[in-house]
Amino acid sequence: MAKVVCVLYDDPVGGYPKNYARDDLPLIERYPDGQTLPTPRAIDFRPGTLLGSVSGELGLRKYLEANGHQLVVTSSKDGVDSVLDRELHDAEIVISQPFWPAYMTAERIARAPKLKMIVTAGIGSDHTDLQAAMDRGITVAEVTYCNSNSVAEHVAMMILALVRNYIPSYRQVLDGGWNIADCVARSYDLEGMNVGTVAAGRIGLRVLRLLKPFDVKLHYMDRHRLPESVEKELNLTHHSSLESLTRVCDVVTLNCPLHPETEHMINPKTLKNFKRGAYLINTARGKLCDRDAIAAALESGQLAGYAGDVWFPQPAPADHPWRRMPHHGMTPHISGTSLSAQARYAAGTREILESYFEGRAIRNEYLVVQGGKLAGVGAHSYSAGNATGGSEEAARFRQK
Repeated sequence: MAKVVCVLYDDPVGGYPKNYARDDLPLIERYPDGQTLPTPRAIDFRPGTLLGSVSGELGLRKYLEANGHQLVVTSSKDGVDSVLDRELHDAEIVISQPFWPAYMTAERIARAPKLKMIVTAGIGSDHTDLQAAMDRGITVAEVTYCNSNSVAEHVAMMILALVRNYIPSYRQVLDGGWNIADCVARSYDLEGMNVGTVAAGRIGLRVLRLLKPFDVKLHYMDRHRLPESVEKELNLTHHSSLESLTRVCDVVTLNCPLHPETEHMINPKTLKNFKRGAYLINTARGKLCDRDAIAAALESGQLAGYAGDVWFPQPAPADHPWRRMPHHGMTPHISGTSLSAQARYAAGTREILESYFEGRAIRNEYLVVQGGKLAGVGAHSYSAGNATGGSEEAARFRQK
């Protein structure tokens, strides 16, 4: 019998949904690059229902308990008295989502002698100390591509929300006002702007494709250059450095993984290379940006707006400066956990568990670490090392 600890976000404040806005989900068979969607032997949930919170349990309980395994589901993940810490001593598998991450630090891994696998129900495994996992021979896996398109749609929404000054205009309605001049004083057309993505992988390339119809000039920076046919199709300009990209772009969107080489890549020095009044979108990872430098750039006007739904740590403490800085469009980390995405990453998590328990190979595209080294998507997108430092601050989220 294996003990599986699953860390999920809290249920809705008003109670678990009794019904939903829509009755079904569109049927999607393949991702844009041809990769198939998750293919577990079965699922024990209805697609389109809330699976990512505690009561949803990622639809895993029936499957795990029917096979003699123990499932512990909790939202208590931070601090010495957390349920996660109490359950680690004999856990074989830990599952969490990027939106409510179980920060698997080297210290936590050391306190889990039976731990064999860490699974991200979603994409992005930076909340695990990958070096510590490699040193211990622990497998790290994620459900690659399950919510990439979901995040890309969120990026497009946030770009338009900032450039068109949507959020302050919406507040005018809520506040009973009608001051059109205040609304449009910071509103522009996206058409004709230079828009660039840092990284053009599954999410970044999808963002470029979504923005192409807006008649913008598209740019990208990536250590893996796109095929010439794609560059011609989208009329892309490739940049070999962040400085080159940011000097020409009106909008910059970050779509790269977090690892030691990308941590705080946006900082006081690199922000000086941005065009004054540029917009910065970050749905990748909060720690790509220097927290205080972003707030200062919005105060000074170096940035006209910053939007994203990734923070560090997560959940962000109540006094996090990104909650109160001017001209922001922040959301809690929701871009990749739409009900549509949840159906895919829950099924993908089930597929990973089935492969593990049946002794079959886990899909290569789902692997981040295996056999003491980076593997699969991890070898392509990550680097060795640790990006979890400072995550203990998440324990302050609930403190008064």
